[in-house]
Amino acid sequence: MTDKRHILLVEDDEFLAELYATKLNLEGFEVSLASDGEKGLKLIKEKNPDLVLLDIIMPKMDGFEVLKQIKADKKTKSIPVILLTNLSQKDEVKKGLELGAVDYLIKAHFMPSEVVKKIKSALA
Repeated sequence: MTDKRHILLVEDDEFLAELYATKLNLEGFEVSLASDGEKGLKLIKEKNPDLVLLDIIMPKMDGFEVLKQIKADKKTKSIPVILLTNLSQKDEVKKGLELGAVDYLIKAHFMPSEVVKKIKSALA
């Protein structure tokens, strides 16, 4: 069993997913990727990651729905979830935090290195 912290990245933009996965690997994290909400939810249940980095606008199931289901399941509800999205409306930020996300990051405002800092502080 590895002692690396495991991050599940649920992101439908392949380029961004690879970018973040590479950055997180370099920072010593183990990373799993899911390209849509359904796959993400399945992997969360299978792998029980230390943290989920979750996009909101995705095929099959959006991030809000994934977040609701994570928080509704007693086996997964304690996993910290950081929303990483382009949705920057106050209502969406509020909704994400009310549904139980520990942080809400707008992609355009954060460099991958800053996202890593947020992940580390959420895991601390």
